[in-house]
Amino acid sequence: QVHLVESGGGLVQPGGSLRLSCAASGFTFSNYALGWYRQAPGKERELVAVINTFGDMTYSADSVKGRFTASRDNSKQTIYLQMNSLKPEDTAVYYCYGRDFWGQGTQVNVSS
Repeated sequence: QVHLVESGGGLVQPGGSLRLSCAASGFTFSNYALGWYRQAPGKERELVAVINTFGDMTYSADSVKGRFTASRDNSKQTIYLQMNSLKPEDTAVYYCYGRDFWGQGTQVNVSS
């Protein structure tokens, strides 16, 4: 069974950084592209970044370009989202998505 488990969220001040992780199991990880989504209170879930099987970030939302970077480590079956220069509007629950499955999400709060 597919499992996606996010971690790394927390409270950070504006301008700070966080790195999210998503550990995957239950499928051949290296064969699939995966994505990071986020959902802020009262808003729809939005796609933040996509990383292909080669480790290239093939998509990033305009709102995070130049600040967020997705990466993966196939040996650890884990994808990452490095988030720099965080802004209050980045506050959301962040989810990873792959093989039609969602993780449970990890909360990111950006506040002074």
